[in-house]
Amino acid sequence: MGLNKLLLKQMLSVVLVLMMLITGAASAFATGDHDDDDDDDHKKKGEDKYKIEVKFDFNDLEKSEWAKKYIARLAADRIFDGYEDGSFRPNQSVTRIEAIIAAVRLMGLRADAESATRLATDLNFNDAEHVEKKFPNAVGYVAVAVENDLFLETETHIKAEKAADRLWATMLLVKAMKWEDLAKTKMNVKLSFKDADKVPAGAVGYVAVAVEKGLISGYEDLTFRPNKPVTRAELAVLLGQMDDQQPDEADSSLIRGTVTTAVYSNVLTISNDNKITAYAINPSAFIYRKGVKVTAAELKVGDVIVAKVYNNEVIFIDVKTAVADPTVPPVAFTFEGQYQYVTWNADNKIATIVIAQTVNSVTTVKSFNVATNVNIIPNNSILALNNTLVLKGNDLVVSSIELK
Repeated sequence: MGLNKLLLKQMLSVVLVLMMLITGAASAFATGDHDDDDDDDHKKKGEDKYKIEVKFDFNDLEKSEWAKKYIARLAADRIFDGYEDGSFRPNQSVTRIEAIIAAVRLMGLRADAESATRLATDLNFNDAEHVEKKFPNAVGYVAVAVENDLFLETETHIKAEKAADRLWATMLLVKAMKWEDLAKTKMNVKLSFKDADKVPAGAVGYVAVAVEKGLISGYEDLTFRPNKPVTRAELAVLLGQMDDQQPDEADSSLIRGTVTTAVYSNVLTISNDNKITAYAINPSAFIYRKGVKVTAAELKVGDVIVAKVYNNEVIFIDVKTAVADPTVPPVAFTFEGQYQYVTWNADNKIATIVIAQTVNSVTTVKSFNVATNVNIIPNNSILALNNTLVLKGNDLVVSSIELK
């Protein structure tokens, strides 16, 4: 589950679960608490109590630019928020209970987990009493997680406050994505990580699937580090990538389409399945093009976007396929290195390719998007771990892969 910043910037490549984190799991539900009297007061005033207020001005993300887009996207999904002091604490480890809650929310089961019936569930773990007393609002999430097989059959404790390590997080994510059966078919594959011997035999298939799906990768030194705790910033990226893997119908707030008209007065007009729809853009919305935050006015006709809508307003936009600026010539590149792995798109074509390059004993791992009509030389070559490849293309999109 590689978390070097180059990988995280350039591709969809990592895993797991994080967030909701307002001030820890116990207070993560505070923004949803309300009583009938309070609701009545707001109705009398004609106010929309739940009007979205998108706020991403965390004061400690200067060194976490690579994660900002994903933090914004998950905040738009109401999966997490910052702390009350205005910080996000990107380097802080995530606990297991926080990871479980976030996984369930990302699966679209939040309402079920927070229902009165769920919150009254008697859990069958040895440390259930501790969780029920310290994290009462998390009980329903644990119950839903159990029913969806997010726990291993051998787990007798929730270990709510234990830091979520990379291996545990990987397995949780694969289970949340319903890939467990696929993982069981890959238990005997050979992982390419240098420390693959530290991955338990019964977990190999989970790691293999996560790698194959492009959710995780290795560190710069090609290690996996299964026991390393996962940080909030790392998991923000992982969850954002996990969200990309979810089918559109699983998220009613998600919209996709092609920009049909230049944005004017904060109105976004897109076309999808020959249907044109206009959406108001929230003034505080986060908009990203190639990982860089831009303004609504910088969206171009022809851009293919994915966006999040809440209260009938667009609050997050990610430009997936950007229209080239005709005034800027394409930048050609050539990159040589050792093949690590590829990810695949829905049409079973190569979507991204990851290779490692070692210069002066320093190994750098890079990920590139791949053109749908990529030319592989020699034709029908089989790519194997550590094959030397030469990648060529324009604007970091690979148009040819040559096996040396």
